Amino acid sequence: MLNILLVDDDVEFSDVVCHIVEFLGHNINTATSLKEAHQWFENNTFDHVLLDFMLPDGSGLHLLDHLKMIGQSPKITLISGHPSVKGILAEMCEPNVGHLLKPLQREDLELVLNGPKKAVKKAKSSGITRHFGGLIGESEAMQKLYNMIERVAKTNANVMLMGESGAGKEVVAQAIHNASQCEGPLVASNCGALSKELIGSELFGHEKGAFTGAIARKEGVFEQSNNGTLFLDEVTEMPIDMQPNLLRVLETKKVTRVGGNREIPTNCRVISATNRTLSDLAHNNVIREDIYFRLAVFPIDIPPLRDRKEDIPLLAKAFLEQLNDENGTAFSWTAQQLKELQSYEWPGNVRELRHAIHRAFIMSDPQTSDITLPDNLESPFSRVNNQAAEKQVSAGQTIEEVEKELIHATLDKVQGNKTLAAQMLGISTKTLYNRLNAYGGIGEYK
Repeated sequence: MLNILLVDDDVEFSDVVCHIVEFLGHNINTATSLKEAHQWFENNTFDHVLLDFMLPDGSGLHLLDHLKMIGQSPKITLISGHPSVKGILAEMCEPNVGHLLKPLQREDLELVLNGPKKAVKKAKSSGITRHFGGLIGESEAMQKLYNMIERVAKTNANVMLMGESGAGKEVVAQAIHNASQCEGPLVASNCGALSKELIGSELFGHEKGAFTGAIARKEGVFEQSNNGTLFLDEVTEMPIDMQPNLLRVLETKKVTRVGGNREIPTNCRVISATNRTLSDLAHNNVIREDIYFRLAVFPIDIPPLRDRKEDIPLLAKAFLEQLNDENGTAFSWTAQQLKELQSYEWPGNVRELRHAIHRAFIMSDPQTSDITLPDNLESPFSRVNNQAAEKQVSAGQTIEEVEKELIHATLDKVQGNKTLAAQMLGISTKTLYNRLNAYGGIGEYK
């Protein structure tokens, strides 16, 4: 158990770090300024200091000088919010001073506090290999995916991830980022969750006063991910008239903030993701052809879980192991339960599997090690979709007819709630409206 001092003036950030450090089994105290940190060292000693680079009353580097003066030598890990600062700090500080970038993950803190030997030992004891830091699976389909990640990680090519909802596109994006070993952070943005009015500000940033409510200058995600990776989820849901602005940034590698007139250089790999098929992209005018060729320099298809069922036991064990670690329990699977999990199709893919396991974990008696699976593994969404498809589909129907009937059946099931219907169908609300307009049925569900 370590005694740790966190010196950072961001209260929300400090709360998160304290929670993680205490979960890892260490004691932690906090200071919000250099003055408070000096006071802590008057009557205390610490094994490790997590130190923000920029504090209200000076640089965190001043504390290093103070510690030398008073003869204390705890391990120091400097924390900064920008990759360029991290590089400068590495040159200024002694080799034994560590560095972390915000936002921090539990794995980051565990590595600097417990050391690499303990982290490696824990990974081996689980018996589960996490490829590129997060991907689980040893099937042939996953081996092909790992090979593609290794190939593209050696380049700076933009990548488009294609696959069904819940297949793990963001996890694959993180894996590519990890394998690339780039200096900057991974920054994620969901294009389908942003209104047309806000998407320009989210992507490119804005200047103070650029529009009502712009009370301060904001960096867009292209700037935030400089020298790193930008993950654009649901990129095909971006309004078509906003896509030329994205194309310009991809071609020039420069952004202009909303309300500004200065071009700002940006350097990041763009990983985009969509759950649409290639046919859908080609025929439904959701993405410009020139944008596609810029984003999909290296397209990757992520296999659905039903095509790699041999990986289900590994995933199930990993998810249950994580829940056991977080809750201090010792549940385990039986061979029959793992076989039952493998026999289900998992239309919601890895996301649905994780949800089912979490649900089973909550249902189980913590006084035993027996996990309790539900009688029916289907989620409400997959059940409705399956019933609608079985009821409506018949030989000879066109794809458009089947799609129309599925949409209407789903809307009828949720009493016309378009947001819920879109979630159940695995599409965005905007796409649902487009389909209803195309079929002339929007008036029925106002």
